[in-house]
Parts: sequence; structure tokens; C-alpha cells
Amino acid sequence: MKEIQFSNMVNMEDPQSVFDEVRTIVLMMFPEFDFGILNRVFKDIVRLFRGEYPGYRKCNTEYHDLKHATDTFLAMARLMHGAFVGGESLTRENVNLGLICALMHDTGYIQTLDDNVGTGAKYIHIDTKRSIVFMDKYIADSGFSKEDFNNFSDILTCTGLDTKVKEMQFKSREIELLCKMLGTADLLGQMADRTYLEKLLFLFYEFREGGVDGYYNELDLLKKTIDFFAMVRKRFVSELDSIYEYMRYHFKKHWNLDRNLYMEAIESHINYLKFILENHEKEYRAHLKREGIARKLNEKEK
Repeated sequence: MKEIQFSNMVNMEDPQSVFDEVRTIVLMMFPEFDFGILNRVFKDIVRLFRGEYPGYRKCNTEYHDLKHATDTFLAMARLMHGAFVGGESLTRENVNLGLICALMHDTGYIQTLDDNVGTGAKYIHIDTKRSIVFMDKYIADSGFSKEDFNNFSDILTCTGLDTKVKEMQFKSREIELLCKMLGTADLLGQMADRTYLEKLLFLFYEFREGGVDGYYNELDLLKKTIDFFAMVRKRFVSELDSIYEYMRYHFKKHWNLDRNLYMEAIESHINYLKFILENHEKEYRAHLKREGIARKLNEKEK
């Protein structure tokens, strides 16, 4: 029997395949779940990132892109399922809200049509606030009941790395759980992506445009990613209540694998990054080969 590989479980390059897997996961919790609103929001988010949504430009940030949104979307579904299996109290409404917030969490990087200066990366310090504004407008324009989306702003706020989650006052245990899940899913989704190391090259240029200090060049960001992962591990425990451990429940129930494949993937990335920095620092781009990302940057510079 061929071993199941994390990167091959779902075609992460195809948004519809991701949605289909999320649908499968949700039905494992609620066999009669109504996907009407979630399906509509999903299609609109895909349109938004592709430049097909009225009033907005195509996404032009290559790290915070559509794939990152769908990576987070699937990670959120897996965490919720793991929590459900582990005995947490989740309702259909909680699941719907959590998944929609996952899809919406980086809409703040998308520029309006009349905003033609630079890229969405310039909003990196205020992207969460802009995502909240977008979601609020989207709910109103779509005619959805605001009651169905109560507390969404708190949930989106938990994706900010500087957010002191432990100091927040939540309306309910359920909302607190969704907040910590999305804060966890956002990090797990991007760092477990098979092209995470390659996409860090894109992230450097987003940081530079957005005025994020502390990174001198691509290599400096790669070096500091080692410490970033150490910080993330601490944040998972200290601010996010070790929610990441629910991934093991999901993979055990759905795939009969008693493992946290997200953490394994991230640790594999970090180990390979250490190998590059120790042995091939001067030609680091040559050892970041997936999806032709480094090659794309090389061609731009010619």
C-alpha cells in the first residue's frame, strides 16, 4: 500500500478541490450541514483574489495570495473537526462562521480599483483591520443576517501575531475557541505549505514594501525564520492554548494516521532550511526549487 503523503492528500493548487475536502470534513461532523452561504462566500473569495469581484483589483501579493487563503480554510476545517472529535462543543453556526472567517482573514491585502499605487503589501500593518472592514461590507451587501456573523471581528483579530489573545474578553467559550483556532490555522496553513520556504522570498518583498523593519535581504529573512518558528511554537502554547494538537485527532479519525502532519511538515521545512544555511548559504536560491519561484525571481532581475 502506497504511503499517504501530506502534500498529496488534496490538490492544494485547485481551490475547488480544497472546498470539496472541507465539505467532506464538515459532513463528518454534521451530515445535514447547509453549505449554501459557505459555498457562496467561497466562490466570491476566489473571484476577489482573481480580480473578478466588482470594485476590486486582482490580488498582487504573492505570499498572501489565494492559495494562502485556501490553505488556512482547510487547516481551519481540520482543526474544528479535530476539536469536535476531541469533545469540544461546536455548532453548525460555529463551523460556518469559523470557515468564512478563514476565507476572509487576508482580504485586507486586496486593493480597490481606484487604488493603483504599489501592491496590497503596503497594507501589511493594517491588513487585519482592512479585512474586518471588507467582511463587514460584504455581509451588508450580501444581505446576510448580521446575527449570523456576530463577533467575526474578534475572530479575525486573532490572526495578528501581536494580538494578546490571553488578554481579550470573549463573548463566549465558543467564540474564544474559534479565535484561537483561526490564529492557529493561519500559521499552520502557511508554514506547512510545501512551497513555504520558496514563498519566503516573496514575503521579503512584501515586508520591504510594507515597511516591516528588521530584515536586510532575502537571506536575512531566511535566517530569522528559524527564530520565528521558535516564537510560533511558544505562541501556540502561551496564547493559543495548544489548539494545534487537535490536528492529530483529525488525521487519526479521517485518515487513520495518529500524527500531526502539519507540525511534521513545518519541522521538515525548518530542518531543510538549516541544511541550506549551513551548507549552501551563498547559493540558497539554487536549493529552493519548488514551483519555479526562485527561478521566477531570477528572471525578473535580469
